[in-house]
Amino acid sequence: MKKGLSKTSLNQLITYGIVIAAYIILQALRSAGMMTSHLAGLLVPMTYYAIAAVALNFCVGILGELSLGHAGFMCVGAFSSAIFSNVFKETLPGGLRFFLAFVIGIAVAALFGFLIGIPVLRLKGDYLAIVTLAFGEIIKNVLNAVYLGKDSKGFHVSMTNSMALGMEEDGKVIINGAMGINGTPRDANFTIAVIVLLIVLFIVQNMINSRDGRAIMAIRDNRIAAESVGINITRYKMLAFTISAAMAGAAGVLFSHNISTLQSTSQYFGYNVSILILVYVVLGGIGSIRGSVIAACILYLLPEMLRSLNKYRMLIYAIVLIAMMIINWAPAAREMRERFFAKFRKEAV
Repeated sequence: MKKGLSKTSLNQLITYGIVIAAYIILQALRSAGMMTSHLAGLLVPMTYYAIAAVALNFCVGILGELSLGHAGFMCVGAFSSAIFSNVFKETLPGGLRFFLAFVIGIAVAALFGFLIGIPVLRLKGDYLAIVTLAFGEIIKNVLNAVYLGKDSKGFHVSMTNSMALGMEEDGKVIINGAMGINGTPRDANFTIAVIVLLIVLFIVQNMINSRDGRAIMAIRDNRIAAESVGINITRYKMLAFTISAAMAGAAGVLFSHNISTLQSTSQYFGYNVSILILVYVVLGGIGSIRGSVIAACILYLLPEMLRSLNKYRMLIYAIVLIAMMIINWAPAAREMRERFFAKFRKEAV
């Protein structure tokens, strides 16, 4: 290894290498017919949950604020991008349409993150978690009550039913209340999802090691000390929270373009989803971006891979959860892991 390659750069390259190696192996297995169609269909969901876990870890592990509203940001990104894709499905080419849908989904999620962050980031601890959880539930329930249509005269919105939209004959219902959005182009695939994951990892890891990232971590470690040396607490907390929301929105875009019917249900965007993402973050290691990716991928695929074991499936899943918790948080296990990686880095030099 070159002497100019720092420990930080090496860790980043290892993270990228793990993602790329996993992608190559999974694609090879699918091409060789060694993967069931059901398991192949889980690859994109696995990846966008990994993106959501990285986004939440940036908020929880780097900023130090517990948020339970990231399913809400995923929901905002999913619906805003799906609306755009459905409106321009016949007028824009697929690649350009999907790219613009991505930009819109991320931008809208970032905007909601900024607006929610203004009052929410004044709170701390459990209060912050409860308010962000409430935000996710509000977004989900509002979208369940909205009817949106488009005709030659423009957009029509109703909170009653689709008949109340009063559209012309050429009108088309885009959001049909609790039935959601149908017919969104399925532009997302495993390759695109992995590229988005790599971009998110690049942004987060470089952000952490930047001046802004060090300021954010200083706020996490000691707010009073950070403020005493001139760090703008409000600015950096808003920056981190908005970036985290935007990345969750990117996961939502992948979700909406990988499913035939997009519905704002508890199964997809409820508080249990936010807690599930938090489980990935905690088990992967709070503050460990690489750990979030690994934990999300393993824990999402494991129940499906163990499905053939029938009633023992969830028992094994629980044992794996306990093992991951011990490996990540037990002092002796952490010390052993640090010695192993220190030896690996020494040999690499």
